[in-house]
Amino acid sequence: MTGTASRLAPIPVRSVSRRRALAGGLAVASLPFVRARAAGAPIRIGFPVPLSSPYANEAIEMVRGARTAIAMFNDAGGLAGRQADLVVRDFRMDPRIAIADMPELLKSGVDFLSGGLSPAVQLAINAAAHKHDILYNALSQSDQIVAMPAWAPTTFHEGPTPHMSSHALGSYAFPQFGDRVAFLAVNYSVGKELVAGLKSVGKAHGITPVAEVYHPVGTTDFTPYLKRIAAAKPSIVFFCNYGPDQQYAIQQATWAGLKSSAKLAVPVISMTARLAAGSEAYEGVIGCASYYWRLEDTIASANRFNRRFRELNEGRVPTDYAALGFAGPMTLLTAAKQAGGTSTAQVRAAMLAMKYDLYKGPEYYRACDHQAVQAMLVLESRFTVDAADRDVFNIVKSYPGSEAMLAACATEGHK
Repeated sequence: MTGTASRLAPIPVRSVSRRRALAGGLAVASLPFVRARAAGAPIRIGFPVPLSSPYANEAIEMVRGARTAIAMFNDAGGLAGRQADLVVRDFRMDPRIAIADMPELLKSGVDFLSGGLSPAVQLAINAAAHKHDILYNALSQSDQIVAMPAWAPTTFHEGPTPHMSSHALGSYAFPQFGDRVAFLAVNYSVGKELVAGLKSVGKAHGITPVAEVYHPVGTTDFTPYLKRIAAAKPSIVFFCNYGPDQQYAIQQATWAGLKSSAKLAVPVISMTARLAAGSEAYEGVIGCASYYWRLEDTIASANRFNRRFRELNEGRVPTDYAALGFAGPMTLLTAAKQAGGTSTAQVRAAMLAMKYDLYKGPEYYRACDHQAVQAMLVLESRFTVDAADRDVFNIVKSYPGSEAMLAACATEGHK
């Protein structure tokens, strides 16, 4: 764990060994489960995130955001006096650990679930939530979770999908930066979904894919991959990865001089990666995000969220995934308050009926797949002199929330 992690303490994380995870088997469904809570007991939200993983810094930001949601809900009196608690668990990035440890989390008496920063782990959490009729508001980028057969009536998805991110960025980038397109993508589902989304929107702009190169999670030397990209002579390169993978890839592409011949673009741009890589590496890179803290200048709910986040986190501004960490629990708690209780049926109905503005402007959940319809931002990384400067992006385009940005319900397998 990094030094950043220690400053977040105390986080109630239950460490799980690989042996114990495997010994637990793949038997979530077979274990008994009882969810009887006293009427005045705290509302408990389970929040599994990969605190022990290459994405630890992003996971820590998610916990900071979730804690802000709990604080703001409790500050406002909770649900008829009932306060909320956050139950954090470290599922790393291993679905086997998620499957092995979900029974313990569920038996601890959680009312709702949120979190997740790995598509495979998120799907494992979602399956357990469905089995035990608990609402799960997922946060990780995933097309699968809102599509059949993974989707369930208990599934909600506050995080944007790769389809949404790639369509927003592609619509902005393709008309401006040429049609010779290269993709450098992480070799798991989200990387492949981002590439598919970019190719889909690119058809309308007549793009020519010239390279499609995949790398494993945790790559530190991108030299061989970037050589293949450069040899294809693209006019724009999409980095379909996240966290440290994105940081190292962008740094090394800059050092290799790729910016001199191609625009660098990132469908899921990471503020934590930008801060770690530095101003020079990211300068001029464009990317898509669902949140940037400077929304506080124009959106009242962003200002309220940012202000409370700063109070709780030593003056820090929230990152993109801190905002999602806030939104997942806060939407569940807001719906519970509107429903007047925490039963799954009540809160599910309230979530589907909500037109909400909690931190970034108006949103709602689409009926067929429970995907959050929300604004998407295109950001451009700006040069900063001071390494402590957190105003690292300019918002160059804001796409209002629209179902046109989402995959069609029928395409996802919904009737």
